[in-house]
Amino acid sequence: MSKTKVKVLSIQTEAPEAAHKLWVSSKLLRKWGIAPRQSVNLRFGAFRSYVKIMPLKSPGLVRVSGSLASGMGLGRGALLRASYRTSSQTISVGPVIGVIMSRASPQDTNRPFGDTTTFCRELVAAAKKEGCFVYFFTPSDIGTSHGTISGWTYDKGWKRGTFPMPDVLHNRLTSRKYENLESVQQLFHEAKTRHGTQVFNEKYLDKTEVFAALKQEASVQKHLPESHAFTGYDVLKAMAAKHRILFLKPIRGSLGKGIIRVTRTETGVYACQYSEANGTRRVNYPSLAKVYAAVSPRLKRQRFQIQQGLQLASVGGRPIDFRALTQKGATGQWGVTSIVGRIAGPNHFVSNLAKGGTIASMKDALQSSDLPVGRRGAAMASLRKAAVDIAKAVDKTIDAHFGELGVDLAVDKSGRVWLLEVNSKPSKNDNTQLTEGKIRPSVKTLVQYARYLAKL
Repeated sequence: MSKTKVKVLSIQTEAPEAAHKLWVSSKLLRKWGIAPRQSVNLRFGAFRSYVKIMPLKSPGLVRVSGSLASGMGLGRGALLRASYRTSSQTISVGPVIGVIMSRASPQDTNRPFGDTTTFCRELVAAAKKEGCFVYFFTPSDIGTSHGTISGWTYDKGWKRGTFPMPDVLHNRLTSRKYENLESVQQLFHEAKTRHGTQVFNEKYLDKTEVFAALKQEASVQKHLPESHAFTGYDVLKAMAAKHRILFLKPIRGSLGKGIIRVTRTETGVYACQYSEANGTRRVNYPSLAKVYAAVSPRLKRQRFQIQQGLQLASVGGRPIDFRALTQKGATGQWGVTSIVGRIAGPNHFVSNLAKGGTIASMKDALQSSDLPVGRRGAAMASLRKAAVDIAKAVDKTIDAHFGELGVDLAVDKSGRVWLLEVNSKPSKNDNTQLTEGKIRPSVKTLVQYARYLAKL
């Protein structure tokens, strides 16, 4: 099966005999071994049509009738990948990539996806360079029509349209509420079972699920701090007997919200630090029982993970952690696209940008830290290896398809690398400033993985 980029253009004609014809350059027909006027199958995502092939003199060109273009969701045209499979006599064009977003603002024609619109534009540009077609939709766009979805695409402005179910569907829903909607889950099921769509990053991860799964993998066990579901006083007491510092983390929390650090002081008092919007609130408790009495009401509202505390490398007393973006790319194998250091803000013990944290390159963060100079180089290599090993282990042990994962890591004062958490919806605005007209490696890699999945 040979692949090439072709310019697909729409012919606006009312002639009924043109409705099921496909005009293809003669050079391409010779390459594919298709005879003029031969009938073949045309495939574009879930769109299918039986068409008669007509020769064209222009090289690298495919023309489709207006009615075919409408069924494909194409406007004036696009530069797309095309291949011909002799065994099924099928011309495949695309691939078609669908991206499900949390919400849209149709009234804002310049920024229909709010702060993520620039990322969407970037994805469109990357898809065009790779010869792919991409569109975006939200849960409210999901209808009852089998095989098509209403959504948005970009071509000199945002345009609404109806598009075929994609070859590859990327889940960018940033809310569990949306992801758990019956309509969304039904769409994922139908896409996979009826249309053979590859759906990736199809679910959120929670902390208990991740740590329980990774305990099964010998290759990453050395990176796992002791961690358990926080089920009551007994587990708090057992963990406090082994570790002077403990962290209580909401299982489904994000942006550092709701994290509590518990430290046993030399006098036997327990110092609790609560991560809040304006800084850290500190409260001392005379006993572990008093700590539990103070935090137990939170257990009724949400589930928590209790985790061994770590003495992290720091800059000026502000702890550092690292966000590694791991992705599958053109070969389908995991790799590290980027790693950045995140330094906690003043009066905070978590490093999230939302809490006043700052970003630095991995190298700069380590060089400015209190980690011994002789261990900094090894720490950089260990961070990269740990990120890939953990991504592979998540992929292996959790029953879901992932194409990119944000792996949060830390380095303790001895240079040992630890896992903090894994995020299946890594932010597209966290690590790199978006610049109009620029395509970041992470976005390019995402499109290349979609091509790998679609085999186009």
